[in-house]
Amino acid sequence: MDFEHVFDESYERVLQRTVDDKGFFEEFYRRFIASDPRVAALFKSSDLPRQQRMLERSLYRLLVFYASNYADEHLEEIALKHSKLVLNITPDLYDLWLEVLIETVKDFDPIYDENIELSWRLVVSSGITYMKFKYDH
Repeated sequence: MDFEHVFDESYERVLQRTVDDKGFFEEFYRRFIASDPRVAALFKSSDLPRQQRMLERSLYRLLVFYASNYADEHLEEIALKHSKLVLNITPDLYDLWLEVLIETVKDFDPIYDENIELSWRLVVSSGITYMKFKYDH
């Protein structure tokens, strides 16, 4: 199975749908912020439309990292910004981020199944592993 292709097709579907008049990224952030008080505190004064655009670009970077196993400058900058030295985004929050992302995909992709879930997990997990590693390195 070509998981990258499955991811790409699912990604296109989730971007085309709205749920309760919310787009995918808006709904993801609503859920993520509600998922943990630490997350709510981190985003308390954030520009959420800007965060949504950044997430869209970051998902692309995670896909590139998955396909190439190469951390470009953008991913390196994100990792540094989220590390213990700057924003102190603890590694456990990446696991929460992934679970909220999968739940959001589940509600936005009308043909969601276990292959779609696995494709999303595979595409973003190597990048999450990279981010967790860079937390204190």
